[in-house]
Amino acid sequence: MKTIIITGPTASGKSDLALQLALQHNGVILSVDSLSIYKEIDIASAKPNKKELQQILHFGIDELSPNQKFDVVQFLNLYQKAKEYAIKHNKNLFIVGGTSFYIKVLIQGISQMPKISCKTQERVQELLQNLPNAYNYLKNIDPLWAKKIASNDSYRIQKALELFFETKETPSSYFAKNPPKSIEPNVPIFEIDLPKEQLKQKIITRTKKMLQAGLIDEVCNLERKYTRAIQPAKAIGIKETLSFLDGYITKKELLEAIIKNTASLAKRQRTFNKTQLQITKKAPSKELEKYLRAFFN
Repeated sequence: MKTIIITGPTASGKSDLALQLALQHNGVILSVDSLSIYKEIDIASAKPNKKELQQILHFGIDELSPNQKFDVVQFLNLYQKAKEYAIKHNKNLFIVGGTSFYIKVLIQGISQMPKISCKTQERVQELLQNLPNAYNYLKNIDPLWAKKIASNDSYRIQKALELFFETKETPSSYFAKNPPKSIEPNVPIFEIDLPKEQLKQKIITRTKKMLQAGLIDEVCNLERKYTRAIQPAKAIGIKETLSFLDGYITKKELLEAIIKNTASLAKRQRTFNKTQLQITKKAPSKELEKYLRAFFN
C-alpha cells in the first residue's frame, strides 16, 4: 500500500489526475477540500460528478450538511478512516486537494488542544465585539504570538484568547510545552504546476460551466434551507452569488468576480505550497501523471 498527496492551485486538474491514477492503480481517494466536504454543494465546490464518485471510493466528499462545521481535527479523523480502509482492502491512498493547510497539518502534526468551556467562549465572544480591542488585548498578553496574526483575523484571535482564558497560559507558552507531533512525515507531495495564463483560462472555463450548470439556483436553495449564517456562505462562488442575488452586481460582474477571486486564491495556494510544503515533484499534469505511473509500477 502506498500513500501520496496530489495538490496544486484551484482548477489545475487535481481531481481528474487523482481519479485516473486511482482507477489505474487500485486506489481510494481522500479529498482535502473545505467545500466538497458538504452535501448539497456540488457546483460551487466543483466536486467530482456522480459517475466519478461511483467509479472510485471517495472519503471527504458529502460527509456533512452545510450547517455543520468542519475543521482540521475532523479532517484528521477522515484521514484515519481512509487509511484504515486502504490498509484493510490493500488499496493505494490518493490524498488530493487544494486546502494545503490540512496537508501541512498531516505532515507536521497538530498540538493537543484543551476543551474550551462555554464560559470561556462567551467571554471571548464578548471581547470580539470590538475586534481592534480584542487584538490589542492579545498583543498585551503575548506580543510574539500577536505578531503572527493579522489584526483583522477574528478566527485566530478568537482561538488564541480562548486558549489563554482556558489555560491561563499565553499561546506562545502553551505551544512551546505542547509541540505538534507529526502524523505522516514521509508522504510524498506532488504538485500540478501550470503557466499562469493557462491556469487563468481553466478558471474562466470552469466558472462559466458552473454558472451554466445552475450555480445561482444551488446558492438560492442553500440560502433558503440554511440561511447565510453557514460556514460555506463565505466560500468563493457562493459569496459572489449572494451579492448578485442582493442586486449589488450584474450577472456579467458575477462571472468576473468569481474569476478574479478564484485567481487570487490560486496565487495564495501557490505561495503557501512553495513556502510551507516540501514538494517531492512539481510538474504539469501530463508529466506528473507519467511520473506517477512509473512511481506505482
